[in-house]
Amino acid sequence: MWSTRELADLAGTTTNTVRYYHRIGLLAEPERRSNGYKQYRVEHLVRLLRIRRLSDLGVPLARIDAVDTADDTEESLRALDAELASTIERLQHARSEIATVLEHGVPADTPSGFGAVASRLSDADRSLTSIYSRLYDGGTLADISRMIADNDQADDEFEHLRDDADEATRQRLAEKLAPALGRTFSDYPWLRDPASRLTPGIDADTARRTMSEALRELYTPNQLDVIRRVLLLV
Repeated sequence: MWSTRELADLAGTTTNTVRYYHRIGLLAEPERRSNGYKQYRVEHLVRLLRIRRLSDLGVPLARIDAVDTADDTEESLRALDAELASTIERLQHARSEIATVLEHGVPADTPSGFGAVASRLSDADRSLTSIYSRLYDGGTLADISRMIADNDQADDEFEHLRDDADEATRQRLAEKLAPALGRTFSDYPWLRDPASRLTPGIDADTARRTMSEALRELYTPNQLDVIRRVLLLV
């Protein structure tokens, strides 16, 4: 017969854990000795060891009773194995994303797939990629990342366009940017119908309004004017 401390030591756990299992009904309370101390028996040790074993396998405490007593234990464990495989895959993906962030020294909130090009983005462009990551599917995001990688340095002038830039300056910049955008439209025909690449659950009207609002808030009036001029030229 064992005390709480002795039982915990035998099972390789702590007294706090034993008491917690009592509180949630996972481990039955033992009888008490005449002096009031708990008196654990073999059945308690076996039960505690089984709880630890199932917990080590990844079974949530709330499901241990079901797995421990179910006739379809194999089915329950296969379902658990599938959940663990999914969790491992998610964690491996997270590690890969963290490695990309560390390798390129980019902000941690950089959307997946944009780590290699994030250093080339302005604050406005980086904000826009975050919105893209919600609106568009994975293949489209990969295309956008390639567009950024293939882009030339003309964007630097666009990024620093002065608020007092005159019409001639805006037109000249639009004419400078138009050929590259024209090639991009040729390489990625879906740009003329981006609604065809939306993430399931995002409708075209919502995407259009979201992008319109984002452009209005992220870019200056002169930059928006240049964008309009470029689109007219393409």
